[in-house]
Amino acid sequence: MRHIDVHELADAAGFNRFHAKVLAWCFLVIIIDGYDIAVAGAALPSIMKDLGVDAATAGFMASSALFGMMFGAIFLGALSDKIGRRATIALCVFLFSVFTAAAGLTSDPVTFSITRFVAGLGIGGVMPNIVAQMTEYAPRRIRSFMTTVMFSGYAIGGILAAVIGKQFIAEFGWQIVFFAAGVPVLLIPFILKYMPESLSYLASRPNQAPLRQIVQQLAPSFPCAANDVFVTAHQGQSSGVPVVKLFQEGRGFSTVMFWIAFFTGLFMIYALSTWLTKLMAMAGYSLGSALSFVIALNVGAIVGAIGGGWLADRFHIKWVLVWMYALGGVFLYMMTFKTSTEVLYLIIGAVGACTTGAQIVAYAYSGQFYPGPVRSTGVGMASGIGRLGAIAAPVLIGLIVSLKLPLQQNFLVIGAAGIVGALALAAINHGRSASTLAQPNPAVHNVAATGASS
Repeated sequence: MRHIDVHELADAAGFNRFHAKVLAWCFLVIIIDGYDIAVAGAALPSIMKDLGVDAATAGFMASSALFGMMFGAIFLGALSDKIGRRATIALCVFLFSVFTAAAGLTSDPVTFSITRFVAGLGIGGVMPNIVAQMTEYAPRRIRSFMTTVMFSGYAIGGILAAVIGKQFIAEFGWQIVFFAAGVPVLLIPFILKYMPESLSYLASRPNQAPLRQIVQQLAPSFPCAANDVFVTAHQGQSSGVPVVKLFQEGRGFSTVMFWIAFFTGLFMIYALSTWLTKLMAMAGYSLGSALSFVIALNVGAIVGAIGGGWLADRFHIKWVLVWMYALGGVFLYMMTFKTSTEVLYLIIGAVGACTTGAQIVAYAYSGQFYPGPVRSTGVGMASGIGRLGAIAAPVLIGLIVSLKLPLQQNFLVIGAAGIVGALALAAINHGRSASTLAQPNPAVHNVAATGASS
């Protein structure tokens, strides 16, 4: 009887149709999630006008979803250990689809904020689970690339929100973009039936038949014997308080650095996703033109995410991230210069690449840094603490806008966060990451790589 580590098997496997299936499901969920995040920013000028709220109040309204995302990332990030990752993802999709649509039925700031808070629980909860899912199944040699390709769906969701807003808000009102968010609830039965379950969760179940079926798809030519037992390297070692384990085995300082990096990265993203439309409108651009800048921001994010993932698999992912965060701050500073509209589009695209794109690579890095048993918790805590930056951003920029200070000061505040994040990432002890400490079994590696690639 052999004991086979399923994570080693997944690490060594070659990309096949099963990986494409996992990637497609995760990509679709992230598109929906990205739409729900971006929808408030796309509709913000119309919401302010329709509900008669000032910039400071609008900032608090936008932060309500982000506040929910913080709790969702922390608590729903670890729920998959108890009910499975597939069920947790389905629950999150239900929360953010139904309650974002419900926000379109509200007519006052308080009710709007409550519905967006509940939606935020789902938006925040799905992130760490999707990252853990992709990190667990992706072959090691293309893990960063697959994770960032998946997360580029976040920017596509933002583009959809801007496009739908640009086409329909003027005619049908801001509510239309919120109602559209309710459609993905129809996907829940398909997620529960077709999305693969977590390897770690299946390995912890007494019945190994479902896990054996997945292994046959993951590595089709791997020679499985009837009496083989599939395990994970840390199986039976995950008792105790999961959050405490983030500070064990020399990971404590790096965990705090991840929290700081996520705080600054999400500060930049949500300052821009919430206020870019309004800031550009204040600079004299029409609503349609301002939304076009949001599209440029998200196109840049897709390029940055995929390009950053490609670079991360070929160079040191940590230093790729340090440069991306630092350049994000530089490009935000460049937005204070007077220039042509065409050049401004390019600068905003570069900002998207080095803010949203960089944060997507940061999710991939955190997923690789923590070992399997605490991966969802590690990513969830970093994302949850980072949400404090996301919560602060709309409020702080809203207050600056309400003070009618020069427009440039908004971008300088946002850009400073990128420099702080770069310094935090540079301080992470990569030598304590799970990817560095892992010692693959050569026999499993050779058989899996040969079989799955054939």
